[in-house]
Amino acid sequence: MEALRLRLAQPGAFGIRLVTNPQVVQLAANGGFDALFIDLEHSTLSVNDASQLSMAGLYAGITPFVRVPYQCGDGFVQRVLDGGAMGVVFPHIHDREDAIAAVSISKYPPAGKRSMTGQLPYFSLKPTPAEVFVGENNAKASSVFVMMETRESIKNADEIASVEGVDVLLIGSNDLATELGVPAQFTSDEFRSAVEAVSQACKKHGKIFGLAGIYENAELHDWALNKLGAGFVLVQQDSGILARAGKECAEAITKLTGR
Repeated sequence: MEALRLRLAQPGAFGIRLVTNPQVVQLAANGGFDALFIDLEHSTLSVNDASQLSMAGLYAGITPFVRVPYQCGDGFVQRVLDGGAMGVVFPHIHDREDAIAAVSISKYPPAGKRSMTGQLPYFSLKPTPAEVFVGENNAKASSVFVMMETRESIKNADEIASVEGVDVLLIGSNDLATELGVPAQFTSDEFRSAVEAVSQACKKHGKIFGLAGIYENAELHDWALNKLGAGFVLVQQDSGILARAGKECAEAITKLTGR
């Protein structure tokens, strides 16, 4: 946990769901981001794409985390971690049992049941003594993010946060707001109360509170960061940045030419 907090000195994360060229990772690092959020749930990116982007992140000094598809299976999670991810984001966590399962597949024994391999990207593909390999991976290279995006997860926030090995409780804003009956209404009392409940559970159990799915909203980011103590915020994704910048460029030319 402390190693993760140090890596997230700047809590903003750069999301990737479209661009597969690893050079985008260096651009994110140049922009000042400390973390990548590589999205395999809402994209067509492959495990190989995630590995290439993760390895680029390791070399650029920006920590790669990968969101996996819901119920993707233990083998899929292991491949993502073996490919270079420093942590996995598990969507649609509902209760303590789900959180325990997420930790179990992310950690080597005795903390979990992840299968052993060798020469991982975290160790620059070098052969590493087993005791170092296991200890370093479990402590520093297998962070567990659990996404809180259902009524059930909010109700069970305290018991989910109590699970040893869970590092971050991450609000999935769009799914959560929709399930609460207030889609995209992020200033509603229903949404804010749910988010505050997760934040309180994180404080109680010493976990990192995170927010995803709300982009370019300074007021809500200020609330999450400075009022609720968020330590991880998905600021924007490549698709959103490209769409906004492209629109701004086109509008600027239209304004200059008058057509």
